[in-house]
Amino acid sequence: MSTTEEATVNPDGSTTFSSEEGGDAGASGDDSYTTGDESGDVPQGMKGTDPAIFLFLGFLFVAGIWFFLYHRKQKSQAESESFFSELDGEKFNLKLPAAVEEYYEVKAKVEESGWEPGQAAEKSGESASGPHRLLAQALMKRCIADIPLVQHIQKESAGMNKLYSHSMCSVNQWKAYQAAEAMVSAEVDEVRAEADEIEPGWSQVVWRQAMQYHQMLKQRHEMEQKAMVAQADKKKLEEDKVAAEKKKVDDEVARVKAAEVAAQELIKAEEREKESKKAFKEKGGMKKGFLQQGPVKKK
Repeated sequence: MSTTEEATVNPDGSTTFSSEEGGDAGASGDDSYTTGDESGDVPQGMKGTDPAIFLFLGFLFVAGIWFFLYHRKQKSQAESESFFSELDGEKFNLKLPAAVEEYYEVKAKVEESGWEPGQAAEKSGESASGPHRLLAQALMKRCIADIPLVQHIQKESAGMNKLYSHSMCSVNQWKAYQAAEAMVSAEVDEVRAEADEIEPGWSQVVWRQAMQYHQMLKQRHEMEQKAMVAQADKKKLEEDKVAAEKKKVDDEVARVKAAEVAAQELIKAEEREKESKKAFKEKGGMKKGFLQQGPVKKK
């Protein structure tokens, strides 16, 4: 039996071919197929799209995320380095007080006058201005001036060691701390050595005495500050009281002046009224029947 194919043009422009046997009009479902947009295998929007485009878009997306994370990491690292740099300059940029140089100047002067290290006070002719007394006072002044540095290093020591052990501080910061700690430690030992030269055994108590004097001076300073604040507050209260009294007097004076002005205006108004009445009488006053309407004449 011969087979023929019939082509059918669909409304959308596609072409459908169907095979027939023996002239039968029935179309075989297996042998028919459709060309054009109705094939059904691939969505219409996906036809002709190059997969390389999707790969390129994916690459751009991943590169954008990487760039964002990298930029944020760099910014955080820069802020951290800036923070540590500020700490380096602020916390551990320490200098010895001027009292250190002043002590050595006093020591040079007393040595020129004949004082020798270890010389007892009674042998140096102890007095308020004696070399032994002057040198001891200079050393105590130096020791008291060192107290804030010692306290600062003691306060920062535990925290810095903890940060360093956890790698949470910069190398520059750690080196700055070590340099400051070494400087303060050397100063403490130097003061003790000088104390023993002035008075043997004094090194055992010199720092404790300096701490006591430091606390006393600190308390005195705080009391003076409080007294100054209290004095300023008292002075301000007195000034406010005087200002209030002055304002009260000024207000009373202003009220009296206003009353006087009002009284003067009232007197002037009464005088003007009297003068007006007097002038009116002098001109003969109002004629009798002036306001009365006369009889109307009839025409």
